Amino acid sequence: MNAISRRSLLARGGLLLAAGAAAVNTPVHALAANPQARSGNFKSIDMAMDQAVRDGTVAGVVATAAGPDSMIYEGTFGKANTVTGATMRTDTVFWLLSMTKAFTATACMQLIEQGRINPEDDAAKYLPQLANPMVLEGFDSDGKPRLRPAKRAIKVRHLLTHTSGYTYSIWSDALTRYENVTGMPDIATCKNGAFLAPLEFDPGERWQYGISMDWVGKLVEAVSDQSLEVYFRENIFAPLGMTDSGFLIGSKQKARVATFHNRREDGGFTPAPFEMPQRPEFFMGGGGGFSTPRDYMAFLRMLLNGGTHKGVRVLKPETVESMMRNQIGDLDVHAMRTAQPAYSQSFDQFPGEPHKWGYSFDINTLPGPNGRSAGSISWAGLLNCYFWLDPVRKVTGAIFTQLLPFYDEKVVKLYGTFERGLYDSLA
Repeated sequence: MNAISRRSLLARGGLLLAAGAAAVNTPVHALAANPQARSGNFKSIDMAMDQAVRDGTVAGVVATAAGPDSMIYEGTFGKANTVTGATMRTDTVFWLLSMTKAFTATACMQLIEQGRINPEDDAAKYLPQLANPMVLEGFDSDGKPRLRPAKRAIKVRHLLTHTSGYTYSIWSDALTRYENVTGMPDIATCKNGAFLAPLEFDPGERWQYGISMDWVGKLVEAVSDQSLEVYFRENIFAPLGMTDSGFLIGSKQKARVATFHNRREDGGFTPAPFEMPQRPEFFMGGGGGFSTPRDYMAFLRMLLNGGTHKGVRVLKPETVESMMRNQIGDLDVHAMRTAQPAYSQSFDQFPGEPHKWGYSFDINTLPGPNGRSAGSISWAGLLNCYFWLDPVRKVTGAIFTQLLPFYDEKVVKLYGTFERGLYDSLA
């Protein structure tokens, strides 16, 4: 592809809102909740999800939850494909975007367990291209970027915790301007030129979400001498039975991909094609993966059970515990202000409350508003997929949609309703 920015890349896929686009037919509800996966009264969740399809909150959604020993809830509602009329299923394929990061973190932690990576090492020990990072200070009067050498080296720990100084243009006016001025490709193009991005602050100075986990993906590849596609398949997906997960999507999975939609200003949906680059220059460890609700729940159950799922160990218990522990010290996770509203609203999972970051999850330090315990971990994907894992109550849950912009108010509210209904039912 000749495009070199996220905007042009996604526009080619039809993701930008099209003026005057025809309205989508009202989705028809299709409930396929698995009675075998239920251990409580989840009628309130079923009703909320059903209503969300009927009132246009979503065209379709899958909600799923599990405890240590079994699935607790699986509910599929609405349409997976609004053109063919195919209904949502637990093996419907979703593009994960940033929910891919959890796989990349797991791969890195496996190599740390093996002594092949030390989180306190300079990242340049493994990736020499990180040896001389530059910080973007601003722009000259003629628009030329003004750069200076970073005050300190980037540690592996900085990359794992989003304290490296690398950011995302979606939530950075400065990096958006830098891309426009220099022609640097956005990370979503899966072009290596995106790694020429400067830092926005010195390593370790603050937390800010960005392309750090894409660098971790490069690190895993360098140390393991395998591509992420192969490493994930051999060390995470195959052991967990995740047969519908990866970066390079096959024809069988393509036939089950959920339709992507843009939310129009009138609240309706505009469907559009979406696919992550399938001839990438690099495998995007920060957001290039696809999976299904059933596959992803196998991964979350592994974390919930201290690194083991169905007798197969992927991580040690102490490793999983470290991933769920504050790894940014006195720094705090903060609200992300949008620089590109077509792709994301501004967002903060816990406004007005301190929250921390582990390897590589958001950690609420106070009990969540919808039931989760203090010390739970969570994160999301740009197309409005969300998950949380509560190590105290021993429950994990997720919802899956394919919709922009991110942090859609209606979907976030539905996510909260699902979490609240789940805890109420289990109580």
